[in-house]
Amino acid sequence: MSNVAAIKKTPEKSAFFPETAERVLAGWAAFMAARPKDPEWLAQLRAQGADYLKTRDLPGAKLEGWKYTNLPPLVKQFGDTLGQTLVTFDPVPGVLVQPLTAAQDMDWVREMLSRPAPVQDANADPALWHLCNLYYRDGIAIDVPAGTEAQNALNIAMACDEDLLYIVHTAIRLQPNSRLTIIEDHRGKGAFWKNALSHIRVEEGAHLVHIRIQEDSDKAVYTQTTEVEVMKGGTYEAVALYTGAKMSRNQVHVRLMEPGAACHINGVSLMRGEQHADTTILAEHLAPHCESNQNMRTILGDRAHGVFQGKIHVHRPAQKTDGYQLSKALLLSEGAEMDTKPELEIYADDVKCSHGATTGRLDEEPMFYMQSRGIPADEARALLIEAFAAEVLDLVKDDVVRENLADRVREWLK
Repeated sequence: MSNVAAIKKTPEKSAFFPETAERVLAGWAAFMAARPKDPEWLAQLRAQGADYLKTRDLPGAKLEGWKYTNLPPLVKQFGDTLGQTLVTFDPVPGVLVQPLTAAQDMDWVREMLSRPAPVQDANADPALWHLCNLYYRDGIAIDVPAGTEAQNALNIAMACDEDLLYIVHTAIRLQPNSRLTIIEDHRGKGAFWKNALSHIRVEEGAHLVHIRIQEDSDKAVYTQTTEVEVMKGGTYEAVALYTGAKMSRNQVHVRLMEPGAACHINGVSLMRGEQHADTTILAEHLAPHCESNQNMRTILGDRAHGVFQGKIHVHRPAQKTDGYQLSKALLLSEGAEMDTKPELEIYADDVKCSHGATTGRLDEEPMFYMQSRGIPADEARALLIEAFAAEVLDLVKDDVVRENLADRVREWLK
């Protein structure tokens, strides 16, 4: 008999605790009881989401990529009842748009919805992805046939009006050599939590302009995960304008899959009071001769808090990569705070990648100049803030859309 005592390994402690996750699971049984029987693939997707959330908490400050944004305390009152997101749109000739549940049996939609959650990296966590799959119901599918160049923008509104948890999905496919502009408008009243998941595929030679406006209640929580695949010669061009929500987290993961793919991710956040806005971006270069740009502006007043985490990941085959990221923040008061974390992870040796970040106050010199020309101080201040935001909004090529966004900035300044 061996005299060596058996060694029992103590399980490693997890950074997750399931208290808040238990809350978001509380309404699942009632939700499923009211649903028709799911197809096997969807039932499996829901089960995976439930299994994950039963053993993990929602992401918060214990995770490196969430250390500036602590979600669980803000959403602990939500989860036992699911609200229905009202999704409306204006039809565009040549573009197929329908409720997601009506399109879910199409091969391309089912393939998107069935994708496994992304492998966790330093800034991401799959819990919000699994939560969306668990409560999958509301959403929209958009399909642009090959060669179609939509003449009008597709306007989509996603509204919430009660103090509940809301889940919404979007599936978008642009087939080869097609073109579309989408204007996605988020609004709502009350202290709700909206958790959204968007799957986007831009095929060969296609071009998607994706404008997202978030003006939810300043009592709401808004979390958005956007997953994008761009194929050979395709372009994904995003512009976000955020003025709403008590707390928002906008996660964008773009994968440049084939040579010549490009993405341009631009955004403006305007926050005041004690609002918190977190923008976290991963541009993943998987093929040579691809381009990515990240260009963000954050304007913070009172005790508002802004976060920018931008990462460019260049895989070994992705030679001749051109990647750039820039974050500029404007602090309008002593109590405002900005946290910035730019990252480069590069495994190819023939690339051009760079990043930059600045945080500061309004420049006093142009303020003095304008006041010396008779412009009142408040008006001069507003003009400088507008010009700061316009550095991003001017990238929008459509004159009508660009002016619409500029009007919203002016309205915020009032």
